[in-house]
Amino acid sequence: MKKGRLVTKEHIVKDLNRIGVTKGMTVIVHSSLRSIGRVIGGPVSVILALEEAVGTEGNIVMPTQTEHLCDPTEYGSGYTDEELELIRENMPTFHPDLTPSSYMGFIAETFRKQDGVKRSPHPHTSFAAWGKDAARITQEHGLDFSMNEQSPLGRMYELGGTILLQGAPTNSNTSLHLAEYRQDNTFVKEKIWDVKVKKGDNEVWTTYCDINNESDDFDRIFEDFCRETEYVKEGMVGEARSYFMPMREMVDFAVSWMDKNRK
Repeated sequence: MKKGRLVTKEHIVKDLNRIGVTKGMTVIVHSSLRSIGRVIGGPVSVILALEEAVGTEGNIVMPTQTEHLCDPTEYGSGYTDEELELIRENMPTFHPDLTPSSYMGFIAETFRKQDGVKRSPHPHTSFAAWGKDAARITQEHGLDFSMNEQSPLGRMYELGGTILLQGAPTNSNTSLHLAEYRQDNTFVKEKIWDVKVKKGDNEVWTTYCDINNESDDFDRIFEDFCRETEYVKEGMVGEARSYFMPMREMVDFAVSWMDKNRK
C-alpha cells in the first residue's frame, strides 16, 4: 500500500493560502487528520499552520461539543434502572478547561487544550476559539437554543466568518445549524434537554430548551450551494480534498433552501 507523501506545517500553510485563507480571517474549521495525510507533528502542525495562515488579527474556531454529558437515556443506553441512576448521580458537570470533546477528532481535541484558546461555557455545544476575537466569540453562550444568533455561530456570522472543511465530510458543516433557527417552517421541533450543572456548592440536573437539530440534509445543501453559486473554493490541504466558503452566504442560502425543501 502506498503511504503517500509526508506533509509539513509549511505545506499546509501554502495549501491554505492557495484555497483562500488569508491574514485577518475568522475561520471555523472542520478537519480530518487522517484525510490530511502523514503530517509531521500531527494535529499540532495542522493547528499551527491554521493559526499562521490567519495571523494574530484573525481567528480560528472549532466545535468542541460534549455529547457524552447528555442524559444517559438520550441515545438509547440499554442500561438498567439502577445503572442509569448511578450514572446520573456521578456524571460530572462541564469544565471548559478539562472536559474532552466528543467525536470532534484529534485536531479539535488538541486545539481546545492549547494555551490561549478560549472555550464557550455551554455544557453540550461548546466552541473553542483562538485569536483576536476569541473572547467575543466564546464569552456568552446561553443554555437555551444553543446555536442561535447569540451563540458563537452568531458571533462568527457577525464577524463575516468563513468555513473550512479540511478533509471533513460536507454534512459536518456546523454553521448550517444557525440556519435552522431562522427557517420559517416547522420542520425542526423544539426539544427539552436534560443537563447537569453547578448550582452553588451542588451539582444538579436541570433542563433547557432547544430545537432537535438535524444534519441529514447538510450534504444536499452543500451540493446545491456549490452548483448554484460560485462561492465555494475547492483544493487540496495536504492529501485532503477541502472546501472553503463564506459563512454568511452559506447560511443565508441554507435558510432559503430549508424553507423550500424541509416540510
